[in-house]
Amino acid sequence: MKARVTVMLKAGVLDVQGEAVRHALGTLGFAGVNGVRQGKVIELDLAETDVAKATATVNAMCDKLLANAVIESYRVEIL
Repeated sequence: MKARVTVMLKAGVLDVQGEAVRHALGTLGFAGVNGVRQGKVIELDLAETDVAKATATVNAMCDKLLANAVIESYRVEIL
């Protein structure tokens, strides 16, 4: 079973990388980009076959390692 975790900075947290990308896009001639938020996608290949157990396990992984709960939020998708 595969899982995909999308991690993003929470609203209100300054996204320095996103702002750098927005500025670079403007410099390259891409007008009209008012904001960019940059995050990360983590794909996991799991041995678990039960969707509920896999979801609980991946949520625990996010809470302990994959996401910083203070400044980041995450979304888990079981594929």
